[in-house]
Amino acid sequence: MTHRGDAAPVVYLLDGHVYIFRAYHSLPPMQAPDGTPTQAVYGFANTLLKFLADPAVTHLGVCFDAGMQSFRNEIEPGYKAQRGDPPADLEQQFPLCAEAARAIGLPVYERERFEADDVIATLAERLVEAGARVVVVTTDKDLSQLVREDGRISMLDLARELVLDADGVRDKFGVDPAQIPDYLGLVGDAVDNLPGVPGVGPKSAAAALAAFGRIEDVPADPEQWSQLEVRGAARLAARIEAHRERALLTKQLATVRRDVPGLRAELRDFEVRGAHPDTVDPFFERLGWGRIRDRISRWQDSRIE
Repeated sequence: MTHRGDAAPVVYLLDGHVYIFRAYHSLPPMQAPDGTPTQAVYGFANTLLKFLADPAVTHLGVCFDAGMQSFRNEIEPGYKAQRGDPPADLEQQFPLCAEAARAIGLPVYERERFEADDVIATLAERLVEAGARVVVVTTDKDLSQLVREDGRISMLDLARELVLDADGVRDKFGVDPAQIPDYLGLVGDAVDNLPGVPGVGPKSAAAALAAFGRIEDVPADPEQWSQLEVRGAARLAARIEAHRERALLTKQLATVRRDVPGLRAELRDFEVRGAHPDTVDPFFERLGWGRIRDRISRWQDSRIE
């Protein structure tokens, strides 16, 4: 086990669906020889290969949603309902993206009834306990709640090459990382179809949480808001009180689970060992990919020219 300190390995946990959707929408339609759509898989595989080209990336795992619904839909049927089903040609590519990650030599993690966010949260907590530092590779603001004050968990936006630590979360949202679920409970999250409190924007939410800590402790009595430099404090207090139940439900849905069962988080499982020709070559051939093989920078065995 590696203990805390400069020698602690850095484990990258990549939020797969973020980069699958990005690839799907940024590339023109592509097809394998058998007609299977492949542009999302191709773009996703390229993202992984580009990331792995950095020799500093020594530990990496890829996390996926196991399906379009999770336990959150049992709590709130309307959760993410506005998204609808993914396009048929994209849906076909989800399992191929997981296969691509495995072919390149990366471990893949997903669990039924849970989202990738929950899988990432659980793995991150356990890896930190094992002595690692964790970088969550995503653009999903919900996962900002995982960022730790001690720097053991941070976030990376690949496209912008931006690392977000605890101070970065505060600069961006105006709240501590641990307050992100409360923040989303107040402002809502249109991406996940989670309504917040009407009339409460990011600045008002941040001011309320800076003063009172969490939604549960925000007072209904406007007199208790007298020390806050917030315009319309009385109106804001009334709005939060009127919609507190809804805000708390949104907070519950926005809170990641850190106890997903059946997930093993051994450091050795995340070591980047490279692709193996016997696995990756048949996969690339099946999808009709040729020169992408030249972008593989790490091989388990000596590269076959």
